[in-house]
Amino acid sequence: MAGMGNSLRAAALLSFVVLSILVSLLISSVQQFGARIYHFSNATLAGDEGEFASLRGALIYQLNERRREIIPLLLPNDEEDGENGLSVETGHSTQHDQALETSLDYSLWSEIAHGSRKAHMDEMDCDSLVDMQAVEVLGSGYTKLVVKVNLAGGQPVALKLVNEQGIDMGKCVKDFKDPQGCRELVSYKLKKEIVLLQRLQHPNVIKLKGHCAGDSGGRGGEGGRVTVILEQGNPLQMIQLLQSPWEDRFRVCLDLVRLLHFLSQSPLGSVALLDFQPRQFVTVSGKLKLTDLDDASAEETPCQTDADCTLQFPHRNFTLPCSARGVCEGLSEKRNIYNAYRYFFTYLLPHQAPPGLTHLVDHIMNSTGELKADINQTLEAFEHILLLYKSGLHLDNLPPSIIKDYTVMRGMGTSGNAEYRCWPSYSQQGCVLSVHSAREAAFICNSHSQCNSFTLTGQRTWTGRLLASFRSSFSHLVPDGTSEVYVKKTKAPDTSTA
Repeated sequence: MAGMGNSLRAAALLSFVVLSILVSLLISSVQQFGARIYHFSNATLAGDEGEFASLRGALIYQLNERRREIIPLLLPNDEEDGENGLSVETGHSTQHDQALETSLDYSLWSEIAHGSRKAHMDEMDCDSLVDMQAVEVLGSGYTKLVVKVNLAGGQPVALKLVNEQGIDMGKCVKDFKDPQGCRELVSYKLKKEIVLLQRLQHPNVIKLKGHCAGDSGGRGGEGGRVTVILEQGNPLQMIQLLQSPWEDRFRVCLDLVRLLHFLSQSPLGSVALLDFQPRQFVTVSGKLKLTDLDDASAEETPCQTDADCTLQFPHRNFTLPCSARGVCEGLSEKRNIYNAYRYFFTYLLPHQAPPGLTHLVDHIMNSTGELKADINQTLEAFEHILLLYKSGLHLDNLPPSIIKDYTVMRGMGTSGNAEYRCWPSYSQQGCVLSVHSAREAAFICNSHSQCNSFTLTGQRTWTGRLLASFRSSFSHLVPDGTSEVYVKKTKAPDTSTA
């Protein structure tokens, strides 16, 4: 067994070293960032110069398209357009437009490198990543690699980088035969995310702590290298969440609705999350946060008739009105609401909701599942449930006399407990539930055939509700200044503290 333990430790150490080397190589290459966006590698292509010129032109076109996606995100209003010297006019290309493209690109990169004037981020940069320690790879996808690292001072952060082995990079190199140009193209998703994180700051959006990308002064050489530095979160585990108490599941849904309410009237206008999946979210100290914004869109959908404004989902379609100004009214907001319903509310809200709140939960499920309510109404419904749940007003039907069936011993805890399990519980070893008061705890204990006593520990949940521990029996009491023990009078044991 000792030999096996040594082997496992050695394997773990080797894996950590390999990961450290991987991330170090990625970061060192990031720190070799080049200043000019149009720089391409000097590698020669097999074939004639005409083919090379054609491929280069196609890649430049793709780069221009990615830039055009980001430019509107940098312009909050017409006044700032003038300050930046930027324009989002599109149309046929002219020599003036081509000259403007160069100006746009320079100004754009200046914004990305130094942060926008309206939303300053923490000043973490390439120097902040010196002497960091890699911890683990959190995920990898078509475009990005996400790595957890500890900075020199011990602070954990998440780094997003271009996935050099990802599908997007591989396909681009296959199509255009230019690894460096492709790295620039693929990195535009990271650049777009930097801008969106600057503009869409909210308690339920992951915090942008900085980035490493070089600057227009030419620091660090190779183009296309970008690293985004984010606060560290825990991936949202839906299976684990499904087994959590209703209160925690409600919190996730409430945080999501607060986020969608913000996105419906953000500084960029109404923002749609086009890739709406639980994997796009993390939790930070229990709070839900959106961590992937590269597929967020603030573009309005043009239309001529209502038929142009159809939201299509696997099992439902909805048709929204085409407004007088020729855009689909509320399309982004409605898309977000229905995705919240089908990915989150359906699984997290109804099951084991408190009896006094089930009619309100059912109303939310119906109004969001049928898109009968806008985001303002949905948020109002959630906040109303929260108010009732925190205040205990949903418990008005509980008889006040129920607590008279119990003997209370304040300043006491229990020892030698005979605990039983209930679901869902805050403890896997026993039955620990949140309650508004001793009266609610007594009601719960009466509904459990095994329960003969409960203890209010003084610990509280995120709503301020008390944690109560339910048990079938205990051998004796012990002094505990933060606890209260309630015992059914017909089952009350010897109250000596011996």
